Amino acid sequence: MKVLGIGDNVCDVYVHQKRMYPGGQALNFAVNAKMLGAESEFLGVFGTDLIAACVKQALQTYGIPFPRSRTYSGDNGYARVTLDHGERVFLDSNKGGVIQTHPLRFDREDLDYIADFFLVHTTNNGFLDNELPKLRQTGVLLSYDFSYRWTEKERLDRVCPYLDFAFLSCAELTESELEILCHSIYARGVRFVCATRGSNGAVAFDGIRFYRQPADYVCPVDTMGAGDAFATAFLVEAGNKLLDSGKSAWLDHCWREEVLTNALQHAAAFSAKACLRPGSFDCARQIPEELSERLLQTT
Repeated sequence: MKVLGIGDNVCDVYVHQKRMYPGGQALNFAVNAKMLGAESEFLGVFGTDLIAACVKQALQTYGIPFPRSRTYSGDNGYARVTLDHGERVFLDSNKGGVIQTHPLRFDREDLDYIADFFLVHTTNNGFLDNELPKLRQTGVLLSYDFSYRWTEKERLDRVCPYLDFAFLSCAELTESELEILCHSIYARGVRFVCATRGSNGAVAFDGIRFYRQPADYVCPVDTMGAGDAFATAFLVEAGNKLLDSGKSAWLDHCWREEVLTNALQHAAAFSAKACLRPGSFDCARQIPEELSERLLQTT
């Protein structure tokens, strides 16, 4: 199965370790999908600094092409973080770096390239919301991670009509609140909604029934990227089944129930394993001396 992560890439700067780990929701999807056996590529926006070089090197290490990505003069995206008993804590960021001023805008060649994939995953940090109608027209399956931005009604109204899969981070909601939220997002046009809740597992909705997936409990080394790992494993597992059976198989509720149940189980297991390694994936680099003053500053 060919899949494409479109949107954000960053380095997560661990100030307590003086190390930086490549990451970003869309880039994490591309790397995790490759780990899971998918034919994976990435499309994003890079700066021209050493942070961008670190991310590109990681993609090359994992054998993930990024042929239509853009590079612009300026700072790549980064976030400064620390850990609290294995839980990642964000300190601050540069809000994506150059992608803010140079967001992806797709031309005909981009869309022809994208149409060759079976599934595309993008995120609330990709500055791509206004391009979703173009992506929808390519015929690919389209997934979107809202993270914590599902509280923005205007964003939901703008984005949901174009999506097949939506992922949300909702650790603070009660069961009844989750069900109301999932119904609301499904009613906007999304075919499948999944709300992850950290150690409380995940709740998903396909328009007919709710699925409740317990977390696979581990003592976390680092929870960075665990939600991205969950979404990727689910999409790869379910996507492979759709590819084998044809997209129309989704209309068969019995088929769909079995596939979604198994995909959620795979997602929980893969996400738990992700918590046992540092960073979103294992490709860290010591922070270069020339970046130390900017990245390791105290707040």
